[in-house]
Amino acid sequence: MSHTLGRTRTALPQPAVPGPAAPPHSPPALWPGSTSPLPDDDLAVGGVPLTELADRFGTPAYVLDEDEVRNRCRAYLRAFPDTDIYYAAKAFLCRAMAHWVQEEGLGLDVCSAGELELAVTTGFPAERIVLHGNAKSPEDLRSALRLGVGRIVIDSTSEIARLAAAVPVGNRQKVLIRVVPGIAAGGHAKIRTGTEGQKFGLSLADGSAQHAITRVLGQPRLQLVGLHCHLGSQITAVKPYLSAVRRLVGLLARIHEQHGLTLPELDLGGGHGIAYRPGEPALDPVGLAVKIRAELAGSCAAAGLPVPRLAIEPGRAIAGPSGIALYRVLTVKQSGGHTFVAVDGGMSDNPRPALYGVRYAPRLVGRRSLAAPAAVTVVGRHCEAGDILASDVPLPSDLRPGDLLAVPVAGAYHLSMASGYNLVGRPPVVAVTGGHARLLVRRESLADIQGRDVGL
Repeated sequence: MSHTLGRTRTALPQPAVPGPAAPPHSPPALWPGSTSPLPDDDLAVGGVPLTELADRFGTPAYVLDEDEVRNRCRAYLRAFPDTDIYYAAKAFLCRAMAHWVQEEGLGLDVCSAGELELAVTTGFPAERIVLHGNAKSPEDLRSALRLGVGRIVIDSTSEIARLAAAVPVGNRQKVLIRVVPGIAAGGHAKIRTGTEGQKFGLSLADGSAQHAITRVLGQPRLQLVGLHCHLGSQITAVKPYLSAVRRLVGLLARIHEQHGLTLPELDLGGGHGIAYRPGEPALDPVGLAVKIRAELAGSCAAAGLPVPRLAIEPGRAIAGPSGIALYRVLTVKQSGGHTFVAVDGGMSDNPRPALYGVRYAPRLVGRRSLAAPAAVTVVGRHCEAGDILASDVPLPSDLRPGDLLAVPVAGAYHLSMASGYNLVGRPPVVAVTGGHARLLVRRESLADIQGRDVGL
């Protein structure tokens, strides 16, 4: 696989985050850079009014700003030159997303045969794909080897012999070892993966990583090319990444000393945090890149090692701010001193609030309201008390059934984690750019659901 995933492109201006006195046509904070205000408090994204999208495609619906996706890919290429940048498909993947990422010069990080096959059948070069997974199925490994993925990340010692046995005679599969560096980072305990005592990776502290390295080196059909780690998700501080660099370079030095081998690659994963509500912190890719490069150079110099080729895997930071969820209000209810605004979606298309307690900033669009804002809780339509999309958020006190609510920063880990709960069907995905909208993923229909149910 060629290490040069990026391509030289003309730098595009990045979306501004306006303050209170922003010009009339600047995008509201948190929204895609193409967002502009319209009469009656409507918003246009990609040149298309949100109310028009809701009328045309129905609700719930997800809107994906193609230009925002591309801008964010390009921003990463500028921030991390001479780096292999793999888009983390688990955040959100469809054929169009894979196509955009490929055109912008990024690689792809996949976690299953399903993600892999979708990408490759779209035309994504398999050699620019990395396969992850703490429990790769036989089908995952067969698909990866058949299609020729560039890298497979070893996550447990048990898969070493299994993978080696599956590699065709005369071939060598490039692999990385996923190391647990013992670093706590991430927005919630359930998404911290760099610490001991969770399912991912091989521990540095107990020697599991070192043992796996020795075993891989004993397999002639596997070629160990580097180390990998992923600290978690929604990380907004640089310090954990710098600590990971120091610990992994230390392991690189021990590998060199014990095995006489200089590994050429270091993949630091992703987990780059973004803001979901005004005032929340976000990780700056430019600042992160500068500090990682300095730490990596210094640590390698101290260890007497050449600087390895760096790789990163942003997913949420590319997809999240590029997406918007649209919902219609179904009911407004007062109960126990609270106002509950129920919409036509919920935890089946966005389980994140129920899983992690995350919070969003929905807004009314398409109707100008002069009513004072009031704290309301936006809830979904599902039969769970935990089906809450946004708690205690300020919205106009005259909200009523039929109103349209838009939720920004909805492009990552919504539809990719969607379920069939209550058999309501998953929403469509609509792309906008240059004043045009097109359907990327159609709405899941009742016929789709019934068609899978084949027995009595």
